[in-house]
Amino acid sequence: MKKLSIFLVSLAAVILLSGGQAFAQGRFGVIGGMTFSNAEQQSLNRSTMNKYHVGVTFQLKLPLGFSIQPALQYHVKGAKLGNVIPGLEENNTCDLTVGYLELPVSLQWGPDLLLFRPFLDVTPYIGCGLNNRMDAYIDGILPSVQVKNEWSELNRFEYGLGVGVGIEVWKFQVIGRYNWNFGSLYARDDASEPDTYLVGMMRNAFSNGHNLGGFTLSLSLLF
Repeated sequence: MKKLSIFLVSLAAVILLSGGQAFAQGRFGVIGGMTFSNAEQQSLNRSTMNKYHVGVTFQLKLPLGFSIQPALQYHVKGAKLGNVIPGLEENNTCDLTVGYLELPVSLQWGPDLLLFRPFLDVTPYIGCGLNNRMDAYIDGILPSVQVKNEWSELNRFEYGLGVGVGIEVWKFQVIGRYNWNFGSLYARDDASEPDTYLVGMMRNAFSNGHNLGGFTLSLSLLF
């Protein structure tokens, strides 16, 4: 909660210091796009998982080519993992998806070239997990099964940073961004689930600072 408080206070200060004239240049909009995510534990990735994000946004123009653009969005991330239980000879896989209510704040800089505006983008974000699903399979031992992890096992809150580039043409804006999700997705070190295979999959993949990261491609329509 301390990080959240500092973040919101900083955002409010930037908006207030920008003044009424800058606020009058603000535009609301909608945002959506594709998310290509994976586990930051690279040795376990089978492939990239393709998901999505959708929400609303507000662009506030600032002097000297700067702008700030917070958004509130539903963002689904995931990872396709393989061989997540060390020493097990059987084929074992785990596909995990987590849906977050997320607040990214895009800090942009770029020159206005009349017909279009290219810009650099830095985006800190925080989020709260709303739902999750794990599809686990262990060859010869555990058939394919869908599991909803308890939030006592996963960290519900996330925070991270995205860096990318974008272009704005008329009312449309496209941003490509790589995102780092800090902290560990797995919240506990003890095997509190009755099925230790499923717990082992989560612990080995997402403890010790491992989380979900990846690339997002976003399209905004500003009114």
